[in-house]
Amino acid sequence: MYSRNLASQYKQTGVTSAVLDADPHKLISLLFAGVRERLKLAAACMQSGNIARKGEAISQASLIIGNLDGTLDHQAGGEIAANLGALYEYAQRRLVEANVGNDVSILVEIDGLFGDIESAWNAISPQAAAPQKLEAVG
Repeated sequence: MYSRNLASQYKQTGVTSAVLDADPHKLISLLFAGVRERLKLAAACMQSGNIARKGEAISQASLIIGNLDGTLDHQAGGEIAANLGALYEYAQRRLVEANVGNDVSILVEIDGLFGDIESAWNAISPQAAAPQKLEAVG
């Protein structure tokens, strides 16, 4: 038990450090990763019959999706923000269906959608888009 608590504290410290050190782009990446982690946990809990933990994991995924939706700037983001908002709303509805019906396939579907979004988001990393500084020669 003691080593489990230490491992949990270590993991929490790592997550906290990642969040404190993250720029806004990285924070969104962490949210995408968090949704996907909770979806996988919920699926595993469904398969093992751990209904209480399944509900908790789905609730956490839903909360993170709500936070992602809250980060959207509909004025500046235009059509992209509107499309993401619609996708987040769809994911929320599907999570309810997955929870009620104990349907792992819905969790896999939502994980796939978030995997695609996460990949696209990470591909537009500010570091990748920043022009390279040239060092002065001489």
